[in-house]
Amino acid sequence: GKRDFVDNVDSVEVVDGVIKVDPANLNGRKVFVYLACAFRYGSEDLDVIGLSFRRDIWVKRVQVYPPVGGNSPNTPMQESLMKKVGDQGYPFSFQMPTDLPCSVSLQPGPNDAGKACGVDFEVKGYVANEPDNADEVIEKKDTCRLMIRKIQFAPTTNKAGPKADITKQFMMTDKPVHLEASLEKETYYHGDPITVNVKINNETSKIVKKIKVSVEQSTSVVLYSSDTYTKPVCTEEFGETINANSTFEKSFQIIPLLSNNKEKRGLAVDGRLKDEDTNLASTTLSQGQKEMQGIIISYKVKVNLIVSSGGDVTVELPLTLMSPKPAGECIAVHARGNYFLPGGAAYGVGGWGGGCTCARTHTQAPFLKR
Repeated sequence: GKRDFVDNVDSVEVVDGVIKVDPANLNGRKVFVYLACAFRYGSEDLDVIGLSFRRDIWVKRVQVYPPVGGNSPNTPMQESLMKKVGDQGYPFSFQMPTDLPCSVSLQPGPNDAGKACGVDFEVKGYVANEPDNADEVIEKKDTCRLMIRKIQFAPTTNKAGPKADITKQFMMTDKPVHLEASLEKETYYHGDPITVNVKINNETSKIVKKIKVSVEQSTSVVLYSSDTYTKPVCTEEFGETINANSTFEKSFQIIPLLSNNKEKRGLAVDGRLKDEDTNLASTTLSQGQKEMQGIIISYKVKVNLIVSSGGDVTVELPLTLMSPKPAGECIAVHARGNYFLPGGAAYGVGGWGGGCTCARTHTQAPFLKR
């Protein structure tokens, strides 16, 4: 019914769907569906000696045909799909744990090929004798796969922004420079201007020549070892001069955008479906065990004073950068179609119609038809 599933920190939306099965061509085999969260740490084109550059963080498999007992009641979305599919429709659902990472990918370089590194989620239907037998070969024509996203939206309550200050004394001066910086609110949405309030009390005989305000993204890969990569995503220099023994107070605005960072290899971006546009990766909200999260994203705002005679004063502020929760449910008219397995078909969205009131931009024909 949809591609995006919301992580509310304490709970995750159920991934529910329907698969259509024609038993005539199964030849005694069964139909399974799995949901996998995987961390891809190398492009597929690097696989030259049979090594896999993909590690499954979490996998769950269910048998949909022949049906097994103890199935939970169908969701409204499944009931709607079952009416369209008919008697050959079989529902499936997955409940993801709350400690899985959200969909995120690392931006490839201009000359990189293959799928990007990062965390992705995949729903796959397949025909096999056993659900997970390493010795059983499952042909590509016996599978049907679909990428989904696990996403988080910004909290509905926005707290007051952080504040930080520093006092620094330079050699050959008996008095310091005092710098205070603050943000108006704790959480900012992608694409919104970030207002940074700056107060300076320069008690020295030196001159503050300019002010540099920047936003840095920190990407911590915690699946194997705690490697952290920090990249600037927005840097602005302001030619404000603060003379000796004077004070200064002003607000500056900066806007970190992915469109200004398209060439930065390894920058973390929110998971994308096919070639649709996305944005800088959202801040990872706390979710318990770090070992399960794969990639953790955080941001900080840095205010740097460039002082005459080679000195500088720097203060840092934590920044939460996320997408807002859509105002309402999507009421788009969905054009649906069947995508066949030998002996079965997964039922999904073939394209998006008009009349949608949600905040997301829908791609046309998100399924690739064979």
